Amino acid sequence: MGSNSPDDFTPDDDTPVIRARWEKGFSKILTPFEQFVKQTTASGLILMATALLALVVANSVLASHYEHLLHVPIGFSVGSWGLEKTLHHWINDGLMTLFFFVVGLELKREILVGELSDAKAAALPIFAAIGGMVVPALLYVWISPDGNALRGWGIPMATDIAFALGVIAILASRVPKSLITFLVALAIVDDLGAVVVIALFYTQQLVWEFLFAAAVLTILLVVMNLIGLRNPTGYFLVGILLWLALLQSGVHATLAGVITAFTIPSLPRFDPETFSQRMRRLLDRFDDSHKPGESILQNQQLSGVVQTLENGIHSVETPLQRLEHNMHFPVAFLVLPVFALFNAGVHIDFGNLGQALSHPVTAGVILGLVVGKFIGIAGTSWLVTRLGWATLPRSVSLSHIGGAALLGGIGFTMSIFIAELAFANYPELILQSKLGILTASLIAGVAGSVWLYMLGEKKARERKAARAA
Repeated sequence: MGSNSPDDFTPDDDTPVIRARWEKGFSKILTPFEQFVKQTTASGLILMATALLALVVANSVLASHYEHLLHVPIGFSVGSWGLEKTLHHWINDGLMTLFFFVVGLELKREILVGELSDAKAAALPIFAAIGGMVVPALLYVWISPDGNALRGWGIPMATDIAFALGVIAILASRVPKSLITFLVALAIVDDLGAVVVIALFYTQQLVWEFLFAAAVLTILLVVMNLIGLRNPTGYFLVGILLWLALLQSGVHATLAGVITAFTIPSLPRFDPETFSQRMRRLLDRFDDSHKPGESILQNQQLSGVVQTLENGIHSVETPLQRLEHNMHFPVAFLVLPVFALFNAGVHIDFGNLGQALSHPVTAGVILGLVVGKFIGIAGTSWLVTRLGWATLPRSVSLSHIGGAALLGGIGFTMSIFIAELAFANYPELILQSKLGILTASLIAGVAGSVWLYMLGEKKARERKAARAA
């Protein structure tokens, strides 16, 4: 799709873009947003490969072994108390809590200092995300208005940010960076909506004793924040107890990740001026302590200065910022691929594929993700900009929003997660919904890629003609 040279087409001469598939155009010093996009893009590509691997395994001679592995029981006990779940449940209820923790950190950062901190800048992705959740749900209900299938109305509401960014990275030289910012902000609001939907509508019968315990632990986390406790270890320990309480309460346990993340402190111990002064004094002591030819292992004073420098660096970072940076990599490159491997394995009966795709659940999910997301995101964006309630990002047209709206129909991770909750007692409907999610994500990814590629070609021809004139 073209070369990656510095002379590649850019949507606007004075608009920064991601010029290469692997963001080579970014400077070596990356902003938090650029680092997030870079890791999420790579994660999306790995996620695609893992999902494809799961599909291949589930439709091969290894299918029976794959199913057996999903249901391997794993448990532990302390005295008379014990907890046992299948490997599949440990991944979806336990490991995915780390994913929700990172989602919570990203949400908090975006609300405090990111795209969602400025009401004017946040208006468009917020309105677009709401439209992109409401319209797909309505279309699903239209296709599946009653019975057990109705429980899946929340499935097509979610957009998978990793998948969407993985796709848009292929077209990185042909889209404005502000479109990527819009898509990230939209997906983050979308994640918040999915968390609310899970909490309100996919909760089992409540056990009030454990719900009360969860409330007490949440208050404890807030108090820890207010008194200035910045060591993440304490938050993790209380977060684990919160997860156990929610697991027994009927509320989905992964919400413990979001709650814990929102209590992580967002203020540093040192302000920039204090940090700068301390670092300069420490660097002077470092130079004074250094002896040419002597290893740092032999120089205890030098080692002490280095350790103090490290502590100072951590003190000028907020715990929120440090945890988001440290947790994003293992979640993006371990947790999500493992989730995909154990959840995307859908056995496809190609002889009855047409009948399977016409099932109300499958058809509702496909219609919701592909058509509903497009109408909801693009239509809402058009409406609110016409009414003057929001403005388009710089160098972004409604045509760009249309391409992003199609990519919004890629609903892999959160959609599958909601499907597992919605149809927990109906394995056949889980398979139908997953087939719909995978089919819709493929259609949306291809359609969005073609749309934005053709739009980029058109812009390139227009710019070339203008220069020739």
